[in-house]
Amino acid sequence: MTSGRAPSGRAGPSSARASLMSASLMSARARLMSGRARRLSVLAAGGALAAACAGPVAARPGGPDPVTSLPATTSASPPKSPSASASGPAAAPVVAAAGDISTRCTGKGCGARATSDLALALDPDAVLALGDLQYPSGALRDFRAYYDVTWGRFKDRTRPAPGNHEYRTPGAKGYFRYWGRAARPRGRSWYGFDLGAWRLISLDSTAPHGPGSAQAAWLESELAAHPRRCVLAYWHHPRFSSGRAHGGDPSVGTFWKALYAARADVVLAGHEHNYERFAALRPDGEPSGDGLRQFVAGTGGASHYPFGPPVTGSEFRDAAHFGVLRLVLRPGGYDWRFVGSGGRVLDSGGGRCV
Repeated sequence: MTSGRAPSGRAGPSSARASLMSASLMSARARLMSGRARRLSVLAAGGALAAACAGPVAARPGGPDPVTSLPATTSASPPKSPSASASGPAAAPVVAAAGDISTRCTGKGCGARATSDLALALDPDAVLALGDLQYPSGALRDFRAYYDVTWGRFKDRTRPAPGNHEYRTPGAKGYFRYWGRAARPRGRSWYGFDLGAWRLISLDSTAPHGPGSAQAAWLESELAAHPRRCVLAYWHHPRFSSGRAHGGDPSVGTFWKALYAARADVVLAGHEHNYERFAALRPDGEPSGDGLRQFVAGTGGASHYPFGPPVTGSEFRDAAHFGVLRLVLRPGGYDWRFVGSGGRVLDSGGGRCV
């Protein structure tokens, strides 16, 4: 863009009008350049964060992070670029996931603000909210005052699942009023939907879900009615966890058995306020190539919970960072990156659908 120049020539009404028009044009162009500079500044900041999300895991100056993992021989292979898919990038949507998110906190120092800024920079096609979205009890006024100004910025692309804290308000009324139809698109707090080549299933691990329950029966019929090579399910309470605060929840084994029988691939959960990645596991918790890989991502900003001894199948653990789990859902497989709120990739890898 070139700047305008005032016309030369003798003085007079025509010259005065020309000078006035030129001055107005220069002022407008100055405002445009200023606005463009601001936009470029925002894009540069987002680009830096996106580059960090796409790059390799960096070493922390001054020593290692308090992150624990198994030896390198057990770690997954580096992820493939979603654009490498034969079907093209449009067939590989990006998902951002986290649970245990918002407390009664505002400002830059809040965990939910940091993780929502990160999720916003990742610009996912869908956001999977893994329960305990608003503390302490999922009240509607708290959702509106705290969650809405952070993670609510992408409410229109969020597919939520409720946690136990939502139900501290009787009937989880605050949760259901805040989310409206998105929380129960077919009149239930559990539902399924397609995303790219994948079938995704949101479940309610606080509502009745044992054998013979309406939810368990629905899950079996849902899996039969929507067969896909690649299936991801998510809910709040993890089946397996090395966390010291809650640990694994055997009751959601009902979900695990149905998903395993249908040859599903990935499970996401929260509840433990930490990040943990597992090997593919059978319902009994033993590693198996045809099992389900679980990610616990209770890292949305509420607090941090410590780990106890690692349970069978645990491959990577981090109890020190808030962050977002980013998944690329490729036809026939998936890539993951756990990105800390500072933009640093803390865990990454890829897998194939069973």
